[in-house]
Formats: sequence, structure tokens, C-alpha cells
Amino acid sequence: MPYHPDAWQAPTLGENLKRAGVTRREFLAFCGVLAGIFAGGAAGAPKASAEQIADKLAAVTKPNVVWLQLQECTGCMESTLRSGGTTVEEVVLKLLSVNYNELVMAASGDAANKALAATNAEPHILVVNGSIPLKDNGIYCTIGGESAEQVLRASAENATAILAVGACAVWGSVQASRPNPTGAVGVDEIIRDRPVINVAGCPPIGEVITATVAYLLAHDDVPQTDAEGRPLFAYDQRIHDSCPRRPHFDAGQYVRTFDDEAARNGWCLYEMGCKGPSTFSACPIFQWNLHTSWPIGAGHPCIGCTERHFFDRFTPFYRVLPNVRGFGVEGTAEKIGWGLVGATVAGVAIHAGATAVRHATARKTEAAEPLNAFGDDPAGTEE
Repeated sequence: MPYHPDAWQAPTLGENLKRAGVTRREFLAFCGVLAGIFAGGAAGAPKASAEQIADKLAAVTKPNVVWLQLQECTGCMESTLRSGGTTVEEVVLKLLSVNYNELVMAASGDAANKALAATNAEPHILVVNGSIPLKDNGIYCTIGGESAEQVLRASAENATAILAVGACAVWGSVQASRPNPTGAVGVDEIIRDRPVINVAGCPPIGEVITATVAYLLAHDDVPQTDAEGRPLFAYDQRIHDSCPRRPHFDAGQYVRTFDDEAARNGWCLYEMGCKGPSTFSACPIFQWNLHTSWPIGAGHPCIGCTERHFFDRFTPFYRVLPNVRGFGVEGTAEKIGWGLVGATVAGVAIHAGATAVRHATARKTEAAEPLNAFGDDPAGTEE
């Protein structure tokens, strides 16, 4: 990947780590995690050991980065900045020469515009947060008198890699949901002449963003992606497949209300509307804030935020997904594909044993109990 022609004058990542007090052992441990993450991608993806990744990253010099924030809420940048304490990941991000980022840069006005124009003129990595409104000539999001689309196209012209980070940049997110008053679209609806890496989520996990950048630096190439443009090393498996509550799903043990005994015992949130069976993400593995927690771990069902058009497709969020019982525990990302799991998909394997147990238990309580925590009482039993 080409970088700034004078990048050799900047310190390497290895020197940067040493100055930050990171030992070789700590760096190898970090690279070992990366090696494991990258190895989880599709067959044929480049594989490298921790030592190979460490040697490659240690020799990297500062690449220039333009980090745009278009029609969005800053949540994705907050996720990146607040993933935890001082970590190797943070040091890696500090290696990037982020010459333009509205949220954290000191410059403003003409000085900020000049920094953007100067960096756009050279090879750089482009990271985009936020959707692009197209209606009414893009008046709903302008920067320096230019529409978001104009700013994006100018920044993409000399970009060596383009990352759409967050649901807004991937497909438009909530503002693109019906009726989409601003005509919001994702980055890959505008940039069609080169790959766009979609780091999906609302927001994505900070370490997934970091790992995607590290992949670019370690392999001089973009990672292999799925049909949605998401890096396979982080989005090749359903949340359902790695969820620690999965045994309760297989046993037919479900939370019925947020305040029942099942909820206190950590049972499956499927009947509370959990979208984990149809959502592809590494949330159970990475989690947030240095592996502290994640939505399901905190007792809330997954809302499917890494999937396109999740707000239109998955709302009301507490409605049960249809017919998930039709898929067995051996269903994989490739077999199921994308969309609501209720759709009939050829080639899905059914694990008869676990599915039979789950069916038998579920049939005993076929009628879903009301969401008492939200005041629902369709049977009229409230006093």
C-alpha cells in the first residue's frame, strides 16, 4: 500500500511502541490475537504467524489518514476512542497520522479545510463515519459549503483504502430508514469504482475497527469480505453461534419478561426479540471496553445493528423472530446467508437431537407470554 512519500522520516510502529513502554512480549501477545482473528476468515485468506505480523507492523511508518464524519452521531468515533484503557490498540491508532478528523482535531474553519485538501492530494487511508444525504442537493449535511457527497468524492480520489465505519456509513442507518427524508445512503452507494470495507455496527466494536486498520498495514491489502463488504475475520459467524446463552436456546429455556427468574438466571433472550440468530458479528468474542460486556451479556436482546436496514427489518425490536427453530445448531453463515432467518434457505443442516429437545420444550409454551415489563397484558389479567 503506498504511503506518504516522506513517511520514512516518521518513527516506525516498533519505535513508537518502545517509546510507549510496550514490550516485545506484549506486542507479540497482541499480534497473536490478531493472527487468531485473521485466521478466522475465509479459506484462501492470507495467514501469518504472530511473529510475522509483529515484524511487518513494527516496520510500518505513519500512513496519512482522512477520517470523515458526515451525517452521524459521533458514536463510532467514541467507540474507537473509548474502547478501554491505554492498550496496544491505542498505540497502533496513535501511529496513524490522522490529519483530518472534525471531532478531535484542534484546527477549525479554513485551517481544517486546508488540512483536508492537503491530505486529499496525497495517498491516504480514508475512514468514513456517517451517511451521505442525496435529496435536495445534499443540503442536510454540508462541510465548508460542500455537500457530504462532494467531500466524500474528493477524499476518495487518492485513497489507497476506504473504510465505511458504522451502520450510517455502511447503509445509512436510522436516518436511511423509512421514509428516509434526507435520501441518506452508505459509502458504497457513492464510491463504486473500488472496494469499500464495511465495518458494520451501531457502533462497531473499537477493536474491530483497529483490527481492520492493522490488517491493511500488516498485509498491504484489504481483507477478504462477505457479500456485504464486511471483513470475514469479524463478520463470518452469527452472534447466535458464539453466544454464551446458546445452550439455553437449545434447551428451550427462554426469558419471558425482563424481570423474571429466567432473566436473572441468564437464559436465552430469543423470545424477547433477540436478533442474534440472524446477525453476523464478533460481539460475543470481542465485546466492548476491553472485554467487559456486550448487549446480550448485559441482559438486552441483540437488535441486529450489523445488518443492512436493520431498523426497518427488525423493528419492533422486541418482536420474536419467526421460525428460528427451523435451523439447527450446525447452521453457518454461508448456509444461512443474510436476512430474516424465517426465510426458507436451501442447504441448511438440522441438528436433530438439540433441535428436538428445543422443539419439545417450546411446544409446551407455544403462546408467547406478554411482555409484562412493558405493560403488555393481552389476556386482560392485570388487576
